[in-house]
Amino acid sequence: MKRILIPAGGAVVATGLLAAGLAGTAQASPDWATDPMAKNNAEATSVAQYWTASNNAALRKATAYYHDATPASWKSGGGYSPDGKPGVVAPIGQERRAKTKVKNVNLPKNVGKVFWVDGKGQPKWATATSIQSRYRNLVVTAAHNVYDTSGVGDPENVLDKWVFVPGYYQGKTPYGIYVGKTAWTHYDFDVYEDYDRDYAFVTVYNGVYFGGDQVVTASEYKQFVGPKYVETKTITADEYKAGVSKYGVDGPYKKEDKAATNVETVNPPAKPSDESYLSEKGKDGVKLLQVEVSAEDYGKAPGHTGDYKNNEKWQAAPAKTPISKEEYTKLSAEKSAGKFLGNLEATKDVNGNETAWFKTQYFVKKWVKSTTTTTSVYWVEVYHIGLSKDAGRLGDNVGGQGFAWNQKTGQRAFVFGYPEGAHPDGHKKFTGITLKWCYGKTSGKVYVAAAEKIEEHIGLKCSMTPGADGAAWLIKYNNAKRLGYVNGVTSQFGDQDDNKRYDLSTSPYFDGETADVYKKAANAWSGRIVGPHGELLK
Repeated sequence: MKRILIPAGGAVVATGLLAAGLAGTAQASPDWATDPMAKNNAEATSVAQYWTASNNAALRKATAYYHDATPASWKSGGGYSPDGKPGVVAPIGQERRAKTKVKNVNLPKNVGKVFWVDGKGQPKWATATSIQSRYRNLVVTAAHNVYDTSGVGDPENVLDKWVFVPGYYQGKTPYGIYVGKTAWTHYDFDVYEDYDRDYAFVTVYNGVYFGGDQVVTASEYKQFVGPKYVETKTITADEYKAGVSKYGVDGPYKKEDKAATNVETVNPPAKPSDESYLSEKGKDGVKLLQVEVSAEDYGKAPGHTGDYKNNEKWQAAPAKTPISKEEYTKLSAEKSAGKFLGNLEATKDVNGNETAWFKTQYFVKKWVKSTTTTTSVYWVEVYHIGLSKDAGRLGDNVGGQGFAWNQKTGQRAFVFGYPEGAHPDGHKKFTGITLKWCYGKTSGKVYVAAAEKIEEHIGLKCSMTPGADGAAWLIKYNNAKRLGYVNGVTSQFGDQDDNKRYDLSTSPYFDGETADVYKKAANAWSGRIVGPHGELLK
């Protein structure tokens, strides 16, 4: 369906592009738009390392994305208008038929979570699904799970550090982590944020498994690209000598000499008047110090006897020294904390304004002796690298759902997603930890919401909440094979009876233009990011 739309964040001058379009002289825009995610191996490596560092800490920290474009109200329209003949692409990875009839719903293993970092730097997740493609490397989800529509960043920018993890469960990545390479969506969503085109297809690199810790040499550690860390182990002096003998002083065996000085009070020397004792360094480690005390303790100390005894007054009359207002304020705070032992004084004029500030400090004599001891500490550095493994292509590992377009409405469909958010009334029914499903017939009439430029969404009765954004709508789902045909993705949530509970999920109608976007993405190659020796490729 071709429509004239106003670009997000901008207007079209009537005498320019719009007038040219009406005159039939402007070239029609393509149905599809494409934007790079991790453009090369170095970027993909960085993304993979971000999510897997510290035992997948970022994955565990991520929270569900609560999309902020949920329409306040829906209106019903007429029927749907396919723009061509219906078509399908068969799924891949079909399992053997079950010999007995399956009574329970078998959940597809190719549904998982997409993770990214939003405009505020917070890790988020939503729902996505592996779909059939030529190179078995394609993921389908909602376009608002790919492009930044939050208003924080540029609406045309793809979300940062985008990865798909099929079968994700509480930090576990059973089939590997797949870094997004290229995002494909409809031109009208990329440019105009048209939610009738709220779907995206993302090519991903081969998956990555992390694990297999290995000890290597220092040079191997320096050259390795991927998770790595240095462990230090305390050793004995004999082990250090043996290690240096084997590997040299530049090897992993290390030594550090730590000097410690001990100061103790001693009796006055036999000749305390010897000027050597009164110098800054002292004599034989012994020297005379002036130690600050409080005015009270100073008053109790004996006067100078000429023998330089311990605890004698340092001076007969402590001098009152002028200081600045700033130093007075600083010393007042230190005195309150017990760090300044002297007295402080401020003089005032007849109006009570402070005009001058003084400090008086009190010192007594103290004989001390300093001794220095040296202790040697020995350790060895152990270099660890976290080997990676190429998990292979996404479709080879978990299969891929089929794809269908221009289908008649009213068909029965399964919706598989990870709902987590609360209902409008605050009730939180889902946790987002495990995969949930809805089942029913798609609506025969369109759903319309002007604020999001929605003119022909299809609807399905479903109580899922945010977190299920991007969940695939599968028609002709084979419960034994766990495969069907993607004929929609959850875009919006609605409350039809106004009881503050979500009871509706909506999806763009998949037509021939959707098929054009899909076919472009389905024929795009991606590649791998793990080398033959377990290293991440640059």
